[in-house]
Amino acid sequence: KPPEQNVDHFPPLLRLLEKKQELAAVDQGLQAQKETRGKGSESPLQFQEIPELVARFDGLVDTQAALKLAERKRQVELDETRAQLHRLREAKQDELLHLGQQRAQLREQLEAAHERTLQWESKWTQIQNTAAAKTLLLGRTRMSVLNLYQLVCLRQSQPLALDVEDTEGQLEEVKQFILNLSATLTSLAQDKPTATAS
Repeated sequence: KPPEQNVDHFPPLLRLLEKKQELAAVDQGLQAQKETRGKGSESPLQFQEIPELVARFDGLVDTQAALKLAERKRQVELDETRAQLHRLREAKQDELLHLGQQRAQLREQLEAAHERTLQWESKWTQIQNTAAAKTLLLGRTRMSVLNLYQLVCLRQSQPLALDVEDTEGQLEEVKQFILNLSATLTSLAQDKPTATAS
């Protein structure tokens, strides 16, 4: 019996071809035995080889069955791998779709935030312009009040007793001067008809 080769080192197709050749060789041997037996030239040696050939044939059949089983197992593994790859591709597509939706939402939020920023910047500019105008008006008002206060002090021959920044005090002095002047004018207007009558 020839030593069996290690079938793990051959691809499945090559192993099947090898086993097929061995089966053909066994079949040829059996045919030769039949022909010899038919001619009446059988020998004890030839009869002793038949069980060995049958055992060899059975071994080859078992090997072929094992190879078919291994091939089916590999096919199942291949199908499972393909199914897993398909699931992974679908999951990846779903993930990409989800990321695309998130990106669109973030872009919308960014555009909305940018628009709000522009609105607030416009309002801030408007506030600054209004504040600048009011500051200018306040400055002019304070200068006018200071001028009036200086004229009142000059009219009354009084020194400038109030601080330059004390606008309210200056206004109070101007107000008091106007009230006094108004009272004086009223008094003069009342005294004038009396003097005319006398």
